[in-house]
Amino acid sequence: MPRGDLYNFLKIRDAIDSVGEKVNLIGVVLECGFPRKTKGTDWFCSVRIIDETHQDPGLPVNVFTQTRNQLPRILSVGDIIQFQRVLMKIHDDKINAVFYKKYSSFAIYEGRDGRNLVPYQTYETFREKDLDKNFVIDLRRWLQNFQFDEGANYFSLIREINGGESFNMVCKIIHIHEGAGNEWMAFVWDGTDAPPSNILQKLEDEMHHPLPLHLESLPLPRDTLCSFPSVGTVLRVVSQDIENDNLRLLKTGEWVKLLNLLCEVHAGLWRCVLTPFTKLRYTPNEDRLKLERQRLYDERLSRSPQSLRRMPFWSLPWPSQVTEVDGDDDDDHAIFLTLMDVLTSSEVTASFKCVVRVIAAFPWQAKDFCFPAGIDRIRLTLEDSTARIHAFLYAEDGIMMGSKMTLAEIPHGYKFV
Repeated sequence: MPRGDLYNFLKIRDAIDSVGEKVNLIGVVLECGFPRKTKGTDWFCSVRIIDETHQDPGLPVNVFTQTRNQLPRILSVGDIIQFQRVLMKIHDDKINAVFYKKYSSFAIYEGRDGRNLVPYQTYETFREKDLDKNFVIDLRRWLQNFQFDEGANYFSLIREINGGESFNMVCKIIHIHEGAGNEWMAFVWDGTDAPPSNILQKLEDEMHHPLPLHLESLPLPRDTLCSFPSVGTVLRVVSQDIENDNLRLLKTGEWVKLLNLLCEVHAGLWRCVLTPFTKLRYTPNEDRLKLERQRLYDERLSRSPQSLRRMPFWSLPWPSQVTEVDGDDDDDHAIFLTLMDVLTSSEVTASFKCVVRVIAAFPWQAKDFCFPAGIDRIRLTLEDSTARIHAFLYAEDGIMMGSKMTLAEIPHGYKFV
């Protein structure tokens, strides 16, 4: 490339017509993937960029470096990145740019709301130019009113997930959990209820291999649970073959778009897996899909009658196939609550009216309900769309519950109030 070309940026639209040439580009990071090792000795990550001339689907830039630390370390999807001397190529009939460690370079700047015109990361061979600041300012100004037009069907709601399938999701990061060793887990939410999962464990296994109440090694502290929404499923997201420090893009309280998540059922609990092929996409505060999910949630909490607002999605329309276990007469007109309401209640002793599934019982056979002292004792494992708990029934309560339950009903997720 002639030296003068180092000072010229191509718009993405023009770069797409320059296959086989080395070009300089600057754009907004629409989405980015996680770093991974190539089959050789290099490290790789993919960044998709857009500008005012080309937004859909954006231009993929495949970055290859000698070490992981040399890869772009993007602090937030939506930041601005410039590339010098990347080669325009065609791979699988799709146009992309390739960053080569021997002659390419890059610099990354804060995005729309940034004030600093100095890049927060540069490649070792990067040479800054006075005109760079003007391009950054122009892109920030363009981003103020930018809305990426993507179809709603491209992203699934949590209530639409299926085990064993990959999907895309718009969600809010509720909590990031880092446990002992290398344990990492994100808790995400979109205001909808995950469908009941299939429980494959045999009833008799509950004694020696009880169904877990959670997937993390230790239960979350109560103050953390109190920060969770009490309506809608908070879905667990774990990482697979991704180093934890690469997950810094997921920040508590922010909405994100996650592409190519793998959905699984583990011990009867839903979870999603971040794989090396998962990508994060730019999600501004005014994003249409984010606002749509907030609107659906607000409508749910304002629907009539009030007593049904917090009921699981799978129990509607009401009345449905739910067996009622009678409590106090005063509870007849009580509002239905979720198990997350129960777990986070400030009351030391209180009664609650919930719609749940019975997914396990111990003992599992009716003939074993009565202990040697002549008192019936049963431990039930209950779940709804927000949590899973143990409930213990003693004496008369155990007799009453045992008379309403049959062994054939439990494996299908017995529902009761």
